[in-house]
Amino acid sequence: MNKKIILASGSEIRKELLENAGLVFDVMPARVDEAAIKQSLLAEDAKPHDIADALAEYKAQRIAGKDPSALVIGCDQVLVCDGQIYDKARDLTEAEATLRALRGKPHQLLSAVVIYDEGKPVWRTVGRAQLIMRNFSDEFLSAYLERNRDEILSTVGCYMLEAEGVQLFARVQGDYFTVLGFPLLEVLEFLRNRSVLGR
Repeated sequence: MNKKIILASGSEIRKELLENAGLVFDVMPARVDEAAIKQSLLAEDAKPHDIADALAEYKAQRIAGKDPSALVIGCDQVLVCDGQIYDKARDLTEAEATLRALRGKPHQLLSAVVIYDEGKPVWRTVGRAQLIMRNFSDEFLSAYLERNRDEILSTVGCYMLEAEGVQLFARVQGDYFTVLGFPLLEVLEFLRNRSVLGR
């Protein structure tokens, strides 16, 4: 099936994963007020799983409204530790506070994908991974922040597991692609089932 695919995300790693898998697609980052949506859902006592799913759907829906004939992939990732949902840090001070809060503890990453086709949702999944940060020293944390200042503000946990961020961890349980924010194997299987990819 010759179907136009749009990735409704500005994430470089998601784009790279799909490109490496051999897909041809367009990128159209969805502009949604994530903070407002998240606050509204939290006020309704929504679970982290549902928040990730809802944010992914809002993004897919926004782009599907612009190109209804396309197959649109919306994504979002939520980090939860001790019952608290963490957002991307706005500056290095917030990044340091986040990493201090996560240090020595397990946290969960929930990576949601919602796919729209012909202007309506046709598939969704939420991958879950658990990561345990090691009890790194303050000296290591300071040096890590200094070396990675450009990257850490673009990720929800202030780390990239595919880069130096891996040094923050003692253990990772779950799918690697889910940790990166995109449950790739499940998405590829969906595309095969829709005859977008060969079986």
